Amino acid sequence: MKVEIREAKSIITKSNIPSIDYVINPYIGCQHGCIYCYAEFMIRFTGHKGERWGQFLDVKKYDFSKIKPSRYDDKSILLSSVTDPYLPLEKKYQNTKKVLESLIGTSAEIQILTKSKLVTRDIELFKKFENIKIGISINTLNDDFARIIEPMASKPSERLNAIEQISKENIDTYVFISPFFPEITDFKVIIEQAENFTQNFLFENLNFRPHNIPRIYQIIEKHYPKLLSKYKEIRHDQSYWDFIELEIKEFCERKSLSYYIEFHHGGFSKS
Repeated sequence: MKVEIREAKSIITKSNIPSIDYVINPYIGCQHGCIYCYAEFMIRFTGHKGERWGQFLDVKKYDFSKIKPSRYDDKSILLSSVTDPYLPLEKKYQNTKKVLESLIGTSAEIQILTKSKLVTRDIELFKKFENIKIGISINTLNDDFARIIEPMASKPSERLNAIEQISKENIDTYVFISPFFPEITDFKVIIEQAENFTQNFLFENLNFRPHNIPRIYQIIEKHYPKLLSKYKEIRHDQSYWDFIELEIKEFCERKSLSYYIEFHHGGFSKS
């Protein structure tokens, strides 16, 4: 992987995500190598045209003392929108840790979403915030399939263990079941594994984008060949997601869980 240190003019930017005021991306690029990644569009905005997403990482160099915690009081902040805040190289460069240390004292609602067990490193730091929620992204409990679609991310079992540890410290947590792979993601089993330590669940469907369609089809054809025709059908007839959404609602309401469904956006979705 090509790693470069790059000066950053800012590290906290205004968000285009509904309900989120600011986003923090401590790095440009990602190490996880997820075959379905939606952030690949960032290549053309970051001076990496012609390079492969997942093969480079820019470590933002920034004067973290410029961050003024009170400026973000009563706002919402997400770490991160187009990278993972706890990439393997976070161990070395600690940009996420530096950002959080600089934000201590803010009353902002801070939300962290990751696929990494490294998140447990900062438990004591999380305790210094009055309004923080930590989430893990997961779509399967099958370590073998996860290694195929998210080769450099932590194992699903490690992610669940991490969020359990954080929850035991009385820190708010949630599980983001994303992206939902048709006929593969068993959301009920994931919930049953996680509901003892969190009652909060979010859901997002698999979105086809021009850059990830060939990769997704290739993986499905190789590992779940009987599902390939189903995936092609769902891409053109998204009524499948209506059925899954109803099933999620009924299951979560029966268990009295807090849930939010972020289906039907992007390419692989209902228009």
